[in-house]
Amino acid sequence: MTEWDHTGMGEGPVRVYATGNAVEGELMKGRLEAEGIIVMVKGEGGGPYRAGPVYLWVTPEDEARARTIIEAIAAGAYATDDDLDEWSRSENDPSGERSV
Repeated sequence: MTEWDHTGMGEGPVRVYATGNAVEGELMKGRLEAEGIIVMVKGEGGGPYRAGPVYLWVTPEDEARARTIIEAIAAGAYATDDDLDEWSRSENDPSGERSV
């Protein structure tokens, strides 16, 4: 877990993401951290029973970049070939099976 450094911050953290799915929240946190953004997680998604809302907070300095990344993910910019392949299969065959 990355240390949240409050020194030098004029303003407090900014909430950039909220979800009711704890796994989705952790994935988004990981993507933001992979981009070099320090993320603080709040909500009920922690602990042994991962349920409830998850909120991601970043420093005011990282807010614009975090929002750009989140919007890009929502638009499919980070989709992998496997994701596109899966989507294509499900569109063509509701059973999800490939036809040869």
